[in-house]
Amino acid sequence: MLQTLVCKIEFQGLIHLILITWPTKYRHEIAGIVTEVGSKVQKFKVGDKVGVGCLVGSCRSCQSCHDNLENYCSSSILTYSAKNIDGTITYGGYSDSMVADEHFVISIPDNLPLDAAAPLLCAGITVYSPLRYFGLDKPGLHIGVVGLGGLGHMAVKFAKAFGAKVTVISTSPNKKEEAIQNLGADSFLISRDPDQMQAAIGTLDGIIDTVSAFHPLLPVISLLKSHGKLVMVGAPEQPLELPVFPLLLGRKLIAGSNIGGLKETQEMIDFAAKHNIKPEIEVIPIDYVNTAIERLLKADVKYRFVIDIGNTLKPSS
Repeated sequence: MLQTLVCKIEFQGLIHLILITWPTKYRHEIAGIVTEVGSKVQKFKVGDKVGVGCLVGSCRSCQSCHDNLENYCSSSILTYSAKNIDGTITYGGYSDSMVADEHFVISIPDNLPLDAAAPLLCAGITVYSPLRYFGLDKPGLHIGVVGLGGLGHMAVKFAKAFGAKVTVISTSPNKKEEAIQNLGADSFLISRDPDQMQAAIGTLDGIIDTVSAFHPLLPVISLLKSHGKLVMVGAPEQPLELPVFPLLLGRKLIAGSNIGGLKETQEMIDFAAKHNIKPEIEVIPIDYVNTAIERLLKADVKYRFVIDIGNTLKPSS
């Protein structure tokens, strides 16, 4: 096994909890230092800063894998709670070290701190990938971001770095100052205010919808220009109603996107380092996890908790 693997990534860096009903299952944004490598490893050496995101394996032979879209491989192996190639269960990053196939390890640039890099490996690539793939990365475009949470605040930062004008669309009026003053959004729409929404009809080239709660799509679709694109990256538990008629009136598109392949994830990390794009985080010790989970369920975090594994989790003797 060690001949083909990067062995032992010490978590002097970090993992983070994602806001979801069962956060203890989610431990898939990991950043650390390589401490051992197998004899056939070519991409990394001891001492390198690296990260592991949502995937630790795929079939490597299907069309998706050939197209550098391992995230869409039907045999992809998640970093947590999945069956690995040897039949064992993957456990993610709640540990002081792990072993990973070098193909699924991301190089972290020197100027990007480990604590900031970790959340990018899911939240960052989840919004970066659709902005790039659907052509919403062009300077001068007007991009909407629905929801201002862990995904939404990263969508604002990446869209602004691409040179877009950004409007945040939210149900929470109290997030306006955060969106504009702290994150750099150009404008803010309260989605429950019919006058604001009416005034913005037909003004957006594209929208990244990050909301995982049930919400109506018609008001959002109405904000799009002709040929506008609405990309869903949130995952509501209940099916959303899809109004077809407003799609016909303007050749509008609704699509979905799920993280990204390893090549694109590396591209995203390099772009983030170049443009100084970092998530808003709160670094916590490992013994704060239970409290952090309680706060996550109350949405009491801006916008990601990052666990300092290296300094607060002692290896077992």
